[in-house]
Amino acid sequence: MNRFETVAIHAGQEPDPVTGAVVPPIHQVSTFKQDGVGGLRGGYEYSRSANPTRTALEENLAALEDGRRGLAFASGLAAEDCLLRTLLVPGDHLVIPNDAYGGTFRLVSKVVERWGVAWSVADTSDPAAVRAALRPETKAVWVETPSNPLLGITDIAAVAQIAHEGGARLVVDNTFASPYLQQPLALGADVVVHSTTKYLGGHSDVVGGALVTSDEALAQELAFHQNAMGAVAGPFDSWLVMRGVKTLAVRMDRHSANASRVAEMLTAHPRVTRVLYPGLPSHPGHETAAKQMRDFGGMVSFRVEGGEEAAVAVCERTRLFTLGESLGGVESLIEHPGRMTHASAAGSALEVPADLVRLSVGIEAVEDLLTDLSEALG
Repeated sequence: MNRFETVAIHAGQEPDPVTGAVVPPIHQVSTFKQDGVGGLRGGYEYSRSANPTRTALEENLAALEDGRRGLAFASGLAAEDCLLRTLLVPGDHLVIPNDAYGGTFRLVSKVVERWGVAWSVADTSDPAAVRAALRPETKAVWVETPSNPLLGITDIAAVAQIAHEGGARLVVDNTFASPYLQQPLALGADVVVHSTTKYLGGHSDVVGGALVTSDEALAQELAFHQNAMGAVAGPFDSWLVMRGVKTLAVRMDRHSANASRVAEMLTAHPRVTRVLYPGLPSHPGHETAAKQMRDFGGMVSFRVEGGEEAAVAVCERTRLFTLGESLGGVESLIEHPGRMTHASAAGSALEVPADLVRLSVGIEAVEDLLTDLSEALG
């Protein structure tokens, strides 16, 4: 069996049989010629239903997660929407993390709830808390590990067992880790969610999402909803994500190495009151992360002495860390979650600390990044 780096470059991406092109072509087409009424040439009829470029990406993503089926969407939230509509019906119950991504919280609390689906919050880093949150009508447990933006760690295998014993499926948002650092399906998850916008794309030039599962029956249901709702990844976006995936392994190695150095520097800084990074031995989820991850990733959050205004000021003073939302690109980003990515969670059980700063540590020379942060902190 080929290793991850080889799979990332070759799975779903064989040379084009017509021209010999070593990179799959962009099939920028809406419809396909049929060989007679209902006779599909190559299995393609209309690009919402299937497109060869998207198929190549979906096969690649399935291989990266060691799953049987991958599905690519127009955004991470489009993937989440499709999954939630597939797993849940009115009267069902969903468990979400107490530090979920703000967009996920908004989707659940403002959209899914209107379908008649109940939801509750649990600290998924505590298996006992997950068990206590389950109800007879619970159909899914949603986990982010590492979580956004507090970098919480959930024991995937332990929570998978608890969810399954309760008759629920386990969903793992693997965006922060990427398939290179963590493969939730092998640990018992039923479905993996990705924002391919982030580390999979890796260059801040595409928006996309993905689902991967090894449950064939569930995959068929997801594919039906994907086609019925239509929020699919376009050919060019699919091609961009495939291009990014080819360098995922080497990028994640560098992201992780740089983030580790940044976390160590922040830990020693007098103006930083707390550093949230699972690679630090002091992190409460460090041992679990070390067990289920290859490395600890490129995301670091920290809290600043002086409260919200001080945190905002740090975000505005960096030069190399660009102030902006999103993450996972080769360039370093900085943001204030409370006012930016997680503003939708204000006033809820998922509200993030006002003094929190989130970093997406890029692949620049780490010495330059350390200097930039030190100067911004003052």
